[in-house]
Amino acid sequence: MSEHKFKVTYSTLASPDPLLDQMFDEAVARVRANMGQTFPMYINGEERFASQTFTKISPVDLDMVMAHFQKGAEEHANDAVAAAKAAFPGWRDTPWQERVALLRKAADLISDRLFDIGAIMSLEVGKNRLEAMGDVEETADLIRYCCDQMEANNGYSFQMKSETSRHHNRSILKPYGVWAVISPFNFPFALAGGPSGGALVAGNTVVFKPATDTAYTGWLLTTCFRDAGIPAGVFNFVTGGGRSVGQTIVDHPDIAGITFTGSYDVGMNILRTFTQGLYPRPCIAEMGGKNPTIISNKADLDKAAIGVMRSAFGLQGQKCSACSRILVHEDVKEAFVARLVALTSKINVGDPTIKDNWMGPVVNKSGYEDYQRFVADLAAHGDIIYGGKTLDLNGYYVLPTLVDNLPYDHPLWKVEMFLPISTIGSFSTLDEAMTIANDVEYGLTAGFFSEDPAEVQWFLDNIEAGVVYVNRESGATTGAWPGYQAFGGWKGSGSTGKAAGSRYYVPQYMHEQSQTVVD
Repeated sequence: MSEHKFKVTYSTLASPDPLLDQMFDEAVARVRANMGQTFPMYINGEERFASQTFTKISPVDLDMVMAHFQKGAEEHANDAVAAAKAAFPGWRDTPWQERVALLRKAADLISDRLFDIGAIMSLEVGKNRLEAMGDVEETADLIRYCCDQMEANNGYSFQMKSETSRHHNRSILKPYGVWAVISPFNFPFALAGGPSGGALVAGNTVVFKPATDTAYTGWLLTTCFRDAGIPAGVFNFVTGGGRSVGQTIVDHPDIAGITFTGSYDVGMNILRTFTQGLYPRPCIAEMGGKNPTIISNKADLDKAAIGVMRSAFGLQGQKCSACSRILVHEDVKEAFVARLVALTSKINVGDPTIKDNWMGPVVNKSGYEDYQRFVADLAAHGDIIYGGKTLDLNGYYVLPTLVDNLPYDHPLWKVEMFLPISTIGSFSTLDEAMTIANDVEYGLTAGFFSEDPAEVQWFLDNIEAGVVYVNRESGATTGAWPGYQAFGGWKGSGSTGKAAGSRYYVPQYMHEQSQTVVD
């Protein structure tokens, strides 16, 4: 097994070992030489094929056919749920220590396959190499953290008080049943493998549907669980080119719980429809963000500029944690903006598998067209001080974009654009900045820069967000890692108030039973 010496996280500023770049480049060459395969779905331990397929074209190069995937239908979704339901009793009754052992094996396989998975993800999504490999390693660490929590809490079985020596009381958390995992394109491994790992280690069986844009990495995750020895029917993988598969899963009466990551509108629709069954069912929905960074006149502006740039434009702004709103004290705005523009202008945009390119393309044609539409609106109502243009390359490439002097009543101060576009505004008092920062339906991440301890505490006391960072040069609003920073949102950013990579995550996949036995 891998010793995981090439650990790459979202705070990694450069390749920690020259050999990492060599091994990544070799993986890219292998992947490019092996394009165009057709991949199956995976239901009840068997490969399944549909009557139709859909094709994945890389956003990096629109002439690159990466692979073909099954255009699943309702029958495939139903079969996957049925397989998971049939497998549930056996998986539930498997001692939690054995489930942990299998999940740890899956995590090690993910780490062992770091370079090939990362190379495919880079071409599939447009992530640069450090972002792609960080996604892979985060997945492994999310699964390991879930295993750690099962062990630390003795499988979530606790002895309670006893009325007499004859009374034996326990509180035990038990799995729900069949759990659906519906993942987004932007973190196609971590936001699929993390929830799946949490559900599986808790004793649920899983039906997993990836985003259509990232079916390739979804298949690679499936093979890691399969090769680790997860039993047939315990983990099922279905793909579809439209809404039929996903909607069938959401509407299925045998789905006991759902983890969804994606847009606010889709997440809220799932929350509403999922409650219309015979009884309440858990839905863990993470639904985006419109994340601010507040920069005080007591900030280290160099630190603030690099932190904001990394969080605004990492993965082309296609992160729910991206810094899309920049609020700067009027006294230091000019100096800060000069630093930020200077850093942004040095970003190389191009094929993300090439080491020197920090930004790749946006993920698809829809995002590319949205960028042009948003930029036109912003140019008409504010000042584009950097970017605002597409690039004449054979892919969905756009420039990182900074917008100044956009009136605070403009809708794009509150709409999650999910693109490399950030708006800049000034304030005269910190209270004014906090009012603006909190005046959105989201509450995922937020950043603050100040060297004044009293201001730092004020920020921590008043910001309405689930993940907050102060003076973080490696990412003003991005870069959570399992076991270090819990990741979950408030308000419209999250449905449960609990965060991934935290001690409260795994219990969401279980319900409590109080057991009393009298001798």
